[in-house]
Amino acid sequence: MNRAVVDRQVALDAQGLPDQAELETWVQAVLALHPDEPRGELTVRFVDSAESQALNRDYRDRDKPTNVLSFPFECPPGVPLPLLGDLVICHSVVIAEARAQDKTVGDHYAHMVVHGTLHLLGHDHIEDDEAEAMEALERDILAGLGIADPYLTPSPPHRDSDTEDERADA
Repeated sequence: MNRAVVDRQVALDAQGLPDQAELETWVQAVLALHPDEPRGELTVRFVDSAESQALNRDYRDRDKPTNVLSFPFECPPGVPLPLLGDLVICHSVVIAEARAQDKTVGDHYAHMVVHGTLHLLGHDHIEDDEAEAMEALERDILAGLGIADPYLTPSPPHRDSDTEDERADA
């Protein structure tokens, strides 16, 4: 089985961040559905709202912090590196969304890591059919982790929301 190597980076002083074991569990749950995917290394960086906003502005032209940004690694031709890319997660946005959606912070973090990792593997949600397929994968992966459907909340995430998680093609 393709095991994930997760580089955990913390760029802020905060309590309640996922630990290394949680990140590896969540990423591995995604990779388990992609057994032929040779790339299994990624970085998960936890940031404050200023860093998230700067990256979101610079790579997506949206001048506000967002919950998760995905930066897929594009390997040069002929260079076999097992890198998926980077996830950048804004702690304050995740906390605010978890509260607004009546979720545990841990469950929302799991959703953000699963969602971002799917982006690193090439999944997207720009078109409605893509969104339905990606959300179905998220539901299945999270259910396997014992986490309720993230889209059945009092205030569900929406594809066009201001704090929408997106793939940032760098």
